[in-house]
Amino acid sequence: MPEAPKDEGAYAHAHDDANTIYSVAEEKNKKFLQFIEEVTANADEVQKRVLAEILSRNAHVECLKRHGLNGQTDRETFKKIMPVTTYEDIQPDVNRIANGDKSQIICSQPISEFLTSSGTSGGERKLMPTTEEELERRSLLYNLLMPVMSQFVPGLERGKGMYFLFIKSEAKTPGGLVARPVLTSYYKSSHFKNRSFDPYMNYTSPNETILCPDSYQSMFSQMLCGLCLNKEVLRVGAVFASGFIRAIRFLEKHWSLLCNDIRTGTLNPQITDPSVREAVMKILKPDPQLAEFIEGECGMESWRGIITRLWPNTKYIDVIVTGTMSQYIPTLDYYSNGLPLVCTMYASSECFFGVNLNPLCKPSEVSYTLIPTLGYFEFLPVDRNNGVTNCISMPKSLNGKEKQELVDLADVKLGQEYELVVTTYAGLYRYRVGDVLRVAGFKNKAPQFNFICRKNVVLSIDSDKTDEVELQNAVKNAVSHLVPFDAQVTDYTSYADTTTIPGHYVLFWELSLNGSTPIPPSVFEDCCLAVEESLNSVYRQGRVSDKSIGPLEIKIVEAGTFDKLMDYALSLGASINQYKTPRCVKFAPIVELLNSRVKASYSSPKCPKWVAGHKQWNINVK
Repeated sequence: MPEAPKDEGAYAHAHDDANTIYSVAEEKNKKFLQFIEEVTANADEVQKRVLAEILSRNAHVECLKRHGLNGQTDRETFKKIMPVTTYEDIQPDVNRIANGDKSQIICSQPISEFLTSSGTSGGERKLMPTTEEELERRSLLYNLLMPVMSQFVPGLERGKGMYFLFIKSEAKTPGGLVARPVLTSYYKSSHFKNRSFDPYMNYTSPNETILCPDSYQSMFSQMLCGLCLNKEVLRVGAVFASGFIRAIRFLEKHWSLLCNDIRTGTLNPQITDPSVREAVMKILKPDPQLAEFIEGECGMESWRGIITRLWPNTKYIDVIVTGTMSQYIPTLDYYSNGLPLVCTMYASSECFFGVNLNPLCKPSEVSYTLIPTLGYFEFLPVDRNNGVTNCISMPKSLNGKEKQELVDLADVKLGQEYELVVTTYAGLYRYRVGDVLRVAGFKNKAPQFNFICRKNVVLSIDSDKTDEVELQNAVKNAVSHLVPFDAQVTDYTSYADTTTIPGHYVLFWELSLNGSTPIPPSVFEDCCLAVEESLNSVYRQGRVSDKSIGPLEIKIVEAGTFDKLMDYALSLGASINQYKTPRCVKFAPIVELLNSRVKASYSSPKCPKWVAGHKQWNINVK
């Protein structure tokens, strides 16, 4: 199987010699691009070896013995014997590990930590087991990004990247393992903190600002450093489009404070973290001219093109704008004067998957080439219902025929949509990730996929994912506040409003009022909070800790509004026999119709309850 290039210390003796740095970078890029060529040209053979290696290493673990695999490593036997699994299937094993069982339950190597998925089970984040070695494998994908990007945008090694990167809350399981989001795990690892000099990992944000647990101090210090080094910035970004827009909105609110620090060369006393202050003061120097320039730009009435105005050498924005993040594209275009929006990689808590080999393509055309060495991939054909929710609902368990329909990486068909199923080195076997992908083309013999959607998800603002069943239950809990007034919700729908920063959920309610007592505004506010309290922990963390989601809003619409909505759907060709009210709407004319009939609007008066870790865990790490 092709080995990924090693680059430890590649620039060890090149710090002071720019020409040497560029030469080393070019040579390193060639090696990684050659690796991509080799693994994609032999995709099926690599996949066979990956599966055999996973099964060989883990031949004696409980999970595989339980299903009677008996040490066999061939693909045919594996697919015949091993069932396709969901989180509910693996949860008993996950709970054993979380509670301290160190047996070889799912993996021969020790589970080093849990990565908390943005998906949920029972309202709590899913826990994905991982190992120390898996972190090495995931690092490979990061090493592929800039060699690919440099083919399209040369000279990136001559400047810096201004990325807004943050850690999130983590917890400890009862058994003592850390549970945290995948990117927090990476940023806190030695792979990131102790990385050797690399011109492609040269960020304006010092590590200390990224690792600061206080979100305000982290954002303020990262923005300040980015402004101080504005002429050196060649690329900007965050993980999600929503995160980058929050950074720009932060600048809108705090530019005068930032300019004062730049003018005087002193750091705002609100930044109290000693390590952050020390790191920032190595960059911050009195610069009245720069402060005046920033004030002039930020003080203008229009913020159109503010990114290219403040960071004039920026060549692209590196953010995820596929899936639900596509709702932020118009805002990014406004702030950047239409800079290219680049989606570089496709990854999740379960596994890192692939890279975008054509990074300057339009956001609607983004496709990811799955790297065959990262895991063993299978694909379940699906027929997506292209309704107004643009999401797919699929049964949790597969019948025998559906199980036989799973195809390997090399056997997918152009244009067909599939649900991704993965087997990993860290102990997931034929696990349904929940992502729906469409085959867009091929790189050699490896398919390239468009990300279509997450199955069942109807609402999302940031990393949150709310499905229709969860929304239904939340509304049901909230409606109980209306019972004393002899009122009920006759119909409802929702949408993710991203015109506000941060974005927020909006529910449209049509009421039946049978009582004579008017309903006070405070009751509807209680309804808003009741919905939020009923939503999953990822949503509530976004509201409470990350501040990435704004207060939920309930809009009361006129009687007959949902009849109008049905009439509109029928005018577009929907069948009256098959029509049912969509529980989430995204089509602009429908949102406009609903908003035109709003009688009153109410917002959640406070944040819902949330603490790090699962409800049943007593040990929390702040």
